[in-house]
Amino acid sequence: MVTPSVEYGLLSPMLIVFGVAVAGVLIEAFAPRQSRYAAQLTLAVGGLLAAGVAVALVARDLQGGPGKAAVVGAVVLDAPALFLQGTILVVGILGILLIAEREVSAESDRGARGLDGFTPQASAVAGSVAEQLATKAGVMQTEVFPLTMFAIGGMLLFPAANDLLTMFIALEVLSLPLYLLCGLARRRRLLSQEAALKYFLLGAFSSGFFIYGAAMLYGYAGTLRLGGIADAVDQGSGNTSLALIGTGLVLVGVLFKVGAVPFHSWIPDVYQGAPTAITAFMAAATKIAAFGAMLRLFYVALPHLRDDWRPVLWAIAILTMVIGTLTAVTQSDVKRMLAYSAIAHSGFILTGVIAANPAGVSSTLFYLFAYGFSTVGAFAVVGLVRNAAGDEATAMAQWAGLGRRYPIVGVVFSLFLLAFAGIPLTSGFVSKFAVFKAAGTGGAIPLVVIGVVASAVAAYFYVRVIVLMFFTDPPEDAPEVVVPSGLTTAVVTVTAAVTFALGALPQPLLDLANNAETFLR
Repeated sequence: MVTPSVEYGLLSPMLIVFGVAVAGVLIEAFAPRQSRYAAQLTLAVGGLLAAGVAVALVARDLQGGPGKAAVVGAVVLDAPALFLQGTILVVGILGILLIAEREVSAESDRGARGLDGFTPQASAVAGSVAEQLATKAGVMQTEVFPLTMFAIGGMLLFPAANDLLTMFIALEVLSLPLYLLCGLARRRRLLSQEAALKYFLLGAFSSGFFIYGAAMLYGYAGTLRLGGIADAVDQGSGNTSLALIGTGLVLVGVLFKVGAVPFHSWIPDVYQGAPTAITAFMAAATKIAAFGAMLRLFYVALPHLRDDWRPVLWAIAILTMVIGTLTAVTQSDVKRMLAYSAIAHSGFILTGVIAANPAGVSSTLFYLFAYGFSTVGAFAVVGLVRNAAGDEATAMAQWAGLGRRYPIVGVVFSLFLLAFAGIPLTSGFVSKFAVFKAAGTGGAIPLVVIGVVASAVAAYFYVRVIVLMFFTDPPEDAPEVVVPSGLTTAVVTVTAAVTFALGALPQPLLDLANNAETFLR
């Protein structure tokens, strides 16, 4: 038995994030309660920035090479993995800033109309005396910081995993903290706990499918290494049916994470019930990590089964685009509308995966980067709109006239909606054009036609919200926009700027994505 070598330099981004997460747990255990918030926020943001620097240093050391394997080949740091890790870290910083929002209205009681979205005492029964006392005492939830850092660590590992066992461990590490975070909403506690339970139960089932599929692929190839599976398929050894069944089961676990039809039922309920800051972070970062893992599965382990998995993904992509778009049209809640929009976007991103060519990889990477910023920004704006009781006003009827009363908020939210619709001069237009062009080059012209039609239909429900905000009279119980602290203001400003910049000047990021299209096999 040879002691495995650990390449700490290559693994430094993940080690930094996990180290910060462990340090956050120790702060929760030993630091005085009044000093935990500042310590956790400083540690989390500093750790993510340090991890970002580590990603840049690893990328510099590779110098355009094919990449390097670490921990006896269990993890691969190549160009796509580093691009995705950098994207996840940037989105993670934005998510942490949203999670750290604790602004309270000066004219209100403590916690009544603030932007603190987390229950002060997660272990207390919803509506109990203990919870009411904790709220009155101004207890602040800070356990969310180390939980978020653990989730980010799992997300960094997921697209860099080079064997199915490591990929499964990363899947669980990123999922378990999210199950907890979804149940910590300060208001509508029962809805939040229901969302967490649904996510946990369905996520556990999907993880079971994934590990069962990994076992069947191991039975076929005699290895869990992605490259070894590709070699076994290329040589035609063993029973191909076993490989196909294993591929299908593994695919269930990954498609669940991206919210593709028919594994999408958890998305609307969880996005609506979770604290909005967690929804923003989860909707962006989880999709980035899961699609990164999907790309590695199909382009590294299963390229020789392309003729078998492409038709399945065709059907899933079409169903995802059509069902996500048509269902979003009927929604009367802003968060649920954005949830079904996220489902439709999973279908659009799948067209890049289906392309099965280098352009498909680069266009998917660009789409994930652009979509992540727009998603975080859109949910950040949603979290600012509150009714008289301090609850989020997500009913679409309440948003009537919002843009007239708060022009800046209306314009910024409209920018994100136009980006989701794929309107020119926004990042969404360039993203959709890139994946559709890659899919067309890969011979998926009918899929591109369906995607274009779905995008046109989707534009209706985005524009409907814009018309509602600017051209409709406000209701009597019109909500207010709570003025946030500098944390949320910075997030909205950065995400809006990036959304516009990638639409007006996308070439630098396109070049970066084009240079990150080759996997280490």
